[in-house]
Amino acid sequence: MNRTSSMGLLVFGIVLGVVGAILRYAVEVDPDGFDIQAAGVIMLVVGVATAIVALALLAIGSSRRSTVTESVQATPTGEVRTETRSDSGPEL
Repeated sequence: MNRTSSMGLLVFGIVLGVVGAILRYAVEVDPDGFDIQAAGVIMLVVGVATAIVALALLAIGSSRRSTVTESVQATPTGEVRTETRSDSGPEL
């Protein structure tokens, strides 16, 4: 998972947690057949768990480094372009 998708997951977790907290603590409606406070608690817990997973993915992804080396050599018929990629860090 790359850095931008981990960041999107983090934002999603925060938004989910905020909406869950609003439903749990700020809404005082009691509709028949649906417990809005329980739904808020579920959203709050899932949002916090999602944010924790996203932070872990961001921490793992930040220790991974990639280096790309490009070489261009002239030949009698034109140019030969060679690209070498070197990765370091934990495997995902």
